[in-house]
Amino acid sequence: MPLWHRLAVLAAVIVVSALVAKLIDLRMRRKRLAPGAETRYQVLRRSIMTGVVAVGVLSGLLVIPQVRAIAGGILASSAVLTVIIGFAAQRTLANFAAGILIAFTQPLRLGDRVLVDGNDGVVEEIGLTYTFIRTDDNRRVVIPNEKLASDTIRNATIRSRETLAQITVQVPLDRDLQPVVEVLRREVAGERNAQAFVSALDGQATITVRAWAPNEDAAQQLEADLRLRAHGSLRSAGVYA
Repeated sequence: MPLWHRLAVLAAVIVVSALVAKLIDLRMRRKRLAPGAETRYQVLRRSIMTGVVAVGVLSGLLVIPQVRAIAGGILASSAVLTVIIGFAAQRTLANFAAGILIAFTQPLRLGDRVLVDGNDGVVEEIGLTYTFIRTDDNRRVVIPNEKLASDTIRNATIRSRETLAQITVQVPLDRDLQPVVEVLRREVAGERNAQAFVSALDGQATITVRAWAPNEDAAQQLEADLRLRAHGSLRSAGVYA
């Protein structure tokens, strides 16, 4: 078989392998799972894709006689090759192993709110070697998995995605604070575990209003809603002119 025929076969095998890997990925991606299971599933998906493509490329290369001859020599000295590759790709392999470890021990999961090395954000993607965190200003922080596996991670949502919504209201110190607090308590009585209390008396009285929301986005929306409701109820009660 002419060399160009073999090269064409190699290209075809690589393309088919990539297509098969993509089809497998699309098929597996359809499943909707809990955050913990989804994190493991994503790493498994990518490992399978990488394996399918690697096997396809190696199979295609073996079509070329020159490559087969080299492969035989490589297999004969596989121990030496393993050591060389191990040293050359030490950090990459460490990141890969850390990615597998993170997927199964789960110090963080997809969608978790975390603080890592001063970077506060939401875990957007956990790859085989790197993890992507989306910050509040929509930047992406890319952190090697090896660093995640060895550093301290503050995870605010590892037990529950419920988030505390909290606002503060300033009231002059010459006002009777008990009626003000009662007005705010009635206003938020329908929220989950709602509270209203005097939290400071520095220059002005600070009244804190808080309630729990199902997740971070809902908490931000609830905070905005609480500000409007608190202001409206205090105006109606005559606290604000």
